[in-house]
Amino acid sequence: MSIKVGDKAPDFTLVSKTANGPELVTLSEWVGKSNIVLLFVPMAFTGGCTKEFCSVSAEIAEYDALDAKVLGISGDNPFAQEAWAQKEGITLTLLSDYEHKVTEAYGVAYEQFLPAINLTMGGVPKRSAFVLDKAGIVRYAEVLEVPSEMPNFEAIKTTLGAL
Repeated sequence: MSIKVGDKAPDFTLVSKTANGPELVTLSEWVGKSNIVLLFVPMAFTGGCTKEFCSVSAEIAEYDALDAKVLGISGDNPFAQEAWAQKEGITLTLLSDYEHKVTEAYGVAYEQFLPAINLTMGGVPKRSAFVLDKAGIVRYAEVLEVPSEMPNFEAIKTTLGAL
């Protein structure tokens, strides 16, 4: 069961690959400092995930103006994520949930993910979006069953604007 509006967001620590090397990012370190948008995507280097994160990267100033830190989460290793970010110009912070523990904690894992290349994998994150307020409470939650669908970014921004 996925996390719902009103729930306290589960804390986590994940690896982000930066120009300075791997870095640990802990959600609770951001709580109290800014609102947080968590975006889960199935897989780096795929069309829908690239489209989503490039779009969010292009609009990052809007999220900054709404006092929101955007974190992108996938099950890819941090080095693949960094290569993807460099190739596509993705500027949001990418976090590696390589063991799918955060995906499971948020209740957004596919039992079996069957992408177009017919590679069956379990534990892959469903495309999902969560908005957390400065207290770490979920104020918006959207979990999509169809990987090609995109979150409602207007609703996400409206939620952030109301916080």
